[in-house]
Amino acid sequence: MPTVLLADYAKLDPETFRRVLGPDYDVQVRELDTEAALVDAVREIGADAVITEPGTPVSRATIDTLSLRVVARPAIGVNGIDLDAAAAAGVTVLNCAEYCTDEVATHALALLLDCVRSISAYDRSVVQGEWSWEATRELHRLRDRTIGLLAFGPIARRFAELVSGFDCPILAYDPYIDDETMAAYGVEAVDFDELCDKADVLSVHAPLTGETRGMVDAAALSRLGPGAIVVNTGRGAVVDEDALVRALDDGTVAAAGLDVLAVEPPEDSPLVGHDDTTVTPHAGWYSAEARATVNETIATDVKRVFDGQRPKNDVQKLWF
Repeated sequence: MPTVLLADYAKLDPETFRRVLGPDYDVQVRELDTEAALVDAVREIGADAVITEPGTPVSRATIDTLSLRVVARPAIGVNGIDLDAAAAAGVTVLNCAEYCTDEVATHALALLLDCVRSISAYDRSVVQGEWSWEATRELHRLRDRTIGLLAFGPIARRFAELVSGFDCPILAYDPYIDDETMAAYGVEAVDFDELCDKADVLSVHAPLTGETRGMVDAAALSRLGPGAIVVNTGRGAVVDEDALVRALDDGTVAAAGLDVLAVEPPEDSPLVGHDDTTVTPHAGWYSAEARATVNETIATDVKRVFDGQRPKNDVQKLWF
């Protein structure tokens, strides 16, 4: 009987896994927040598959130490999982590629509109007993401001569709997406320098890789249009947060809407509570529908692997 360890209890629904996997699987639940705790739990129960939260790494040492068949993330990104080690060991790595495309794209739009209209700042002002349209920074209309997208995957494409009604030119930089795909969404393909030079709004949708880490740095921020807005629903460390704080403080960037930070939860981040930022707790993925989808999808793919069938979300493409 295969044993499946659910180590991301906050997002996962054990009953969905038990229903999808059936009585021939032993589904165990542990609240784990470190790789060492994960290793101990896998050894304790003899787990064959583990579903881990994004904050828990699965390193080469862990993969080489354990006899796992599946490592899964109930998320899009698989940061922290050593994919090469997993492939070498024959461990299938699963994710859930597009379970929250609409949610994150809508969240990015909500953060953008909050920054454009200073909704959160006005709310804080009213709560404090004020009633004044002057309670925030100078605001500017969104129409005709150029929106720049860093990466153009499914979420960025949906965001482009949502924001297209605001009569804004949309640019995107993504060296892995062809110009024709962008043009089909009414988006102009540009290089990164041109993106920074022309964008009034920079919306970050990039995954965290060696190439993208710290990509939005002081130089990039300084090139954005006057009164620039930065939105990040990709990965926190794509943006140099110290540089962003300085840009907010000196007015180079007017406002930032952030659903992701380099350290989550944040440890004394100056971005949290800053007058010109709105920060949400990496919640862009969340809806009841998305949570149901991620559980059903991951559970079904785990069962496919153990049944000798090709999973739909095989990150390393080991199954052909």
